[in-house]
Amino acid sequence: MQLKIMPKKKRLPAGRVPLILFLCQMISALEVPLDPKLLEDLVQPPTITQQSPKDYIVDPRENIVIQCEAKGKPPPSFSWTRNGTHFDIDKDPLVTMRPGSGTLVINIMSEGKAETYEGIYQCTARNERGAAISNNIVIRPSRSPLWTKEKLEPITLQNGQPLVLPCRPPVGLPPAIIFWMDNSFQRLPQSERVSQGLNGDLYFSNVLPEDTREDYICYARFNHTQTIQQKQPISLKVISVDELNDTIAANLSDTEFYGAKSSRERPPTFLTPEGNASHKEELRGNVLSLECIAEGLPTPIIYWIKEDGILPTNRTFYRNFKKTLQIIQVSESDSGNYQCIAKNALGAIHHTISVTVKAAPYWIMAPRNLVLSPGEDGTLICRAYGNPKPRISWLTNGVPIEIAPDDPSRRIDGDTIIFSNVQERSSAVYQCNASNEYGYLLANAFVNVLAEPPRILTSENTLYQVIANRPAFLDCAFFGSPLPTIEWFKGAKGSALHEDIYVLHENGTLEIPVAQKDSTGTYTCVARNKLGIAKNEVHLEVKDPTRILKQPEYAIVQRGSTVSFECKVKHDHTLIATVTWLKDNGALPNDERFTVDKDHLVVTDVRDDDGGTYTCAANTTLDDVSASAELSVVAPTPTPAPIYDVPNPPFDLELTNQLDKSVQLSWTPGDDNNSPITKFVIEYEDAMHEAGLWHHQAEVSGTQTTAQLKLSPYVNYSFRVMAENSIGRSLPSEGSEQYLTKAAEPDKNPTAVEGLGSEPDNLVITWKPLNGFESNGPGLQYRVSWRQRDGDDEWTSVVVANVSKYIVSGTPTFVPYLIKVQALNDVGFAPEPAVVMGHSGEDLPMVAPGNVHVNVLNSTLAEVQWDSVPLKSIRGHLQGYRIYYWKAQSPSQRNRRHVEKKILTFQGSKTHGMLPGLEPFSHYSLNVRVVNGKGEGPASPDRAFSTPEGVPSAPSSLKIVNPTLDSLTLEWDPPSHPNGVLTEYTLKYQPINSTHELGPLIDLKIPANKTRWTLKNLNFSTRYKFYFYAQTSAGSGSQITEEAITTMDEAGILPPDVGAGKAMASRQVDIATQGWFIGLMCAVALLILILLIVCFIRRNKGGKYPVKEKEDAHADPEIQPMKEDDGTFGEYRSLESDAEDHKPLKKGSRTPSDRTVKKEDSDDSLVDYGEGVNGQFNEDGSFIGQYSGKKEKEPVEGNESSEAPSPVNAMNSFV
Repeated sequence: MQLKIMPKKKRLPAGRVPLILFLCQMISALEVPLDPKLLEDLVQPPTITQQSPKDYIVDPRENIVIQCEAKGKPPPSFSWTRNGTHFDIDKDPLVTMRPGSGTLVINIMSEGKAETYEGIYQCTARNERGAAISNNIVIRPSRSPLWTKEKLEPITLQNGQPLVLPCRPPVGLPPAIIFWMDNSFQRLPQSERVSQGLNGDLYFSNVLPEDTREDYICYARFNHTQTIQQKQPISLKVISVDELNDTIAANLSDTEFYGAKSSRERPPTFLTPEGNASHKEELRGNVLSLECIAEGLPTPIIYWIKEDGILPTNRTFYRNFKKTLQIIQVSESDSGNYQCIAKNALGAIHHTISVTVKAAPYWIMAPRNLVLSPGEDGTLICRAYGNPKPRISWLTNGVPIEIAPDDPSRRIDGDTIIFSNVQERSSAVYQCNASNEYGYLLANAFVNVLAEPPRILTSENTLYQVIANRPAFLDCAFFGSPLPTIEWFKGAKGSALHEDIYVLHENGTLEIPVAQKDSTGTYTCVARNKLGIAKNEVHLEVKDPTRILKQPEYAIVQRGSTVSFECKVKHDHTLIATVTWLKDNGALPNDERFTVDKDHLVVTDVRDDDGGTYTCAANTTLDDVSASAELSVVAPTPTPAPIYDVPNPPFDLELTNQLDKSVQLSWTPGDDNNSPITKFVIEYEDAMHEAGLWHHQAEVSGTQTTAQLKLSPYVNYSFRVMAENSIGRSLPSEGSEQYLTKAAEPDKNPTAVEGLGSEPDNLVITWKPLNGFESNGPGLQYRVSWRQRDGDDEWTSVVVANVSKYIVSGTPTFVPYLIKVQALNDVGFAPEPAVVMGHSGEDLPMVAPGNVHVNVLNSTLAEVQWDSVPLKSIRGHLQGYRIYYWKAQSPSQRNRRHVEKKILTFQGSKTHGMLPGLEPFSHYSLNVRVVNGKGEGPASPDRAFSTPEGVPSAPSSLKIVNPTLDSLTLEWDPPSHPNGVLTEYTLKYQPINSTHELGPLIDLKIPANKTRWTLKNLNFSTRYKFYFYAQTSAGSGSQITEEAITTMDEAGILPPDVGAGKAMASRQVDIATQGWFIGLMCAVALLILILLIVCFIRRNKGGKYPVKEKEDAHADPEIQPMKEDDGTFGEYRSLESDAEDHKPLKKGSRTPSDRTVKKEDSDDSLVDYGEGVNGQFNEDGSFIGQYSGKKEKEPVEGNESSEAPSPVNAMNSFV
């Protein structure tokens, strides 16, 4: 069992369960809380907490300290072995062990030699529960031997010939760092032609006259001892062929010649390595470095390839002008043949390097401590890998398990120890050793069997107080083995809860999200396991909130009057409330005019500066409230006032008592202009460093006319004075005479000191320089010092001119440095500067995030999780993690070169994130990269995932074609976004009668592979409404709707604009096709003809026809002459013209509620035959003014018809 304290909550509805709140979680091991009282009683086997590195190189000038720290209960005792045998430290007076620790201190500074104590050391920490052992610690003293003395002859060489200057440094421990410099300690420039090899030699592909110099010096730096050894300078002279012939005789006795061939151009040959092939072996995780340096004229260029694969893009780096190939974090997959190619204009040459990658053991799963209760089962797993495969061996308490005392509760199965039915005697420390010829791993893991009854660690009778309507947290920290269960009760009798929600945290804490007054009471926490029971009572009090019943109010008062602010506070009677008055968020002025009396603040004799914001703040130990009001002060009844103005400037400035660091300034005030001078402001000018720029020096009272001024060294001072009153500040006075102070050492150091690398191998130290005023003297310089923070190196210092930057080269990548910058001048140094920390330059991260997992949450959202990258491999400041993800290309898209990738960046050390906006039923790939200040690291292996199906979009189109007497044919296009595999289509349809009532709904399933369907056995001359949608396994998609009409008879004309008109228009078309309606139209036409004849007769008699007068007075814009070109009514067309208007009915189209029909929706409707939309006919043929029954006309929406009116329109014009 294991208790894990986590922020996760479990919510329990209180209305459904009693106050018995239960917690029980089964997990693999038990964690012991870090409670001091608990740890005093619990026994625990030893655990090694700190030890020296396996390969420990010590400084022979200092004492040897071999670390071994361990913890346990009871505290462990320590012993050591040396070279496999017991090391009796009591017999060696130079060796001591630190008290309470296993750390050895070997005192070689007083006497003795470090070489005497070379060997392999191992520490054992032991108590009654077992023994833990350290790694084998190999102690070796560092060595920095001197160069052997040798006489180096000058080298004379013809222009264009190759050259190798050997370094051959002495063999030290650890190996030295090699670099070439001249006598001035300046690094020799290197290029594609001249470069230093991995062995330290300096290679010239061809020499030039500018290579001539007498100080080619090879240096070897031994970092461990902070020493640098120097080789004798090498002299090189490069001459032409003619110069060589002239000097052969004179120099033959004391000069070494390198080739007398002409400097003709030549193809490349390798200076290193030799031959056509070589072999290289490297260990996994190290940096693989391959080198090829060639000579030739012109200078060859080096190329690298891998014969049986490609170079890893994110781990491959080229150094030394591409002469060195480096692969970081090398793995077994990097084994193979690498080829370097040297090429110039005259030819090419290649060399093959066979690389084999071996691996020291590394953990797959290291064993972990196991805490069990008696009778429980458990396992210790130790898995490691390497090349060759490591051998796994087990030890118990430091003894090989084969010869250790037998324990019936354990069984060994290769890399696993299985425990069953453990007892307290099973407690021990186990060691797992995984080793091969390249190294070993050693891990300690203890098995601790505890039988502990429950304990509640929260103090008894703890009182919790909260304000009503706020959350309350009642603690119940606990421990026990086996893991106890937790129950909560309220009251002595365990009464049930009746609130909405309670929250029980996994650490036993009970949360009441919204505490009410009736939440007050005693709560009991009960912990149980099979060994016992523990209880603890806590008490909760819920208090009334503090409130301000009467708030202070805004006030406007005259100067000199009295104002009062009221603030009445109500609070819980068991709490003590404190009321504080503030002015402008600060304390009230310390003035007897301000008095506070219970609920009031009174200000008497109000002044102008009393105006502002006054705040009443009431607080208790549990809460606080506040309220504010503004006070505005106005003048009394206006009276004539004198003219006020700023003072006149002071004059007659004089300098006296002139000392090195002080001077006395005196002046005469100008007129105050009816407002007393309150202060004088003194400014100075530094004519030497910042002429014309004035700075603040001091302020003195308005009653003073002298001031003693402190001065800085090496400044040419001039002073001026300004007077100030309540109106403002005067103009400056004339400047005083100049006064130059003596120089002194700087009294401050530069600020804003920073250390940041611009390249992976440098440290750029910057600072804000001192200005001329702060220099305190001539010759301002800076001493820049630095050293690595995590080492014992001495400070390295350099003095630079008055600049603001210094670059340290050759630093390790992203290492913390301690930095300080000290100012100095010709007089001396500034005080010791503060030490700041910086970092050398960042490089791209070396490792990709591992263990990338994708959890698809739904069809458009996925969660990505990954393991954080070790900080050491980030090689810079962690900026965050970046996810690249992209949709897999379909076969039709795979020939595209560009794949659109999306990027999401998660700041900081987050190890998970969400990918929103994914497309359903799609295949995606992603990878994760770590980002530092330099850029991105390598990508993790691509992780593929797929989103599930979603519901489809609506079908792209739906058309009704070929209507007949009893059938309609539907054609459609599939959804543009199926979002999955279509399973079927659903068609629902229902008839619409002439009164707009919908008939029964018919449901029809259509196979997914169909795009056309014919409905038969329909009613003739009937309008139908269709609802059509597609389905996937995820559900139904959006629907598309359409309407259509079956024909009247087999020879009938197709209704115009099927599916495009409004329902009202379609209903009127049905009426127009009836026989009785046609007869009615004929009768109306005959009536019109008779009326025309009567009108003609009366016109001939000279009379006026009243209908004509009405037409003249109220011209109807819809009355148009008939078309004369075809002799037909405007709204009737042939089938050919109607075909243009057979567009699909708009989705969900019906007649609007206002009974209006837009022209674009229907071009052939009886609406066009009436007055606007209101001219309608009943089914019996009688004409009505408006369909709704209203008699007044309403305007028609939309554009009116531009075609000739129908016969009905003509009839209406006479009605």
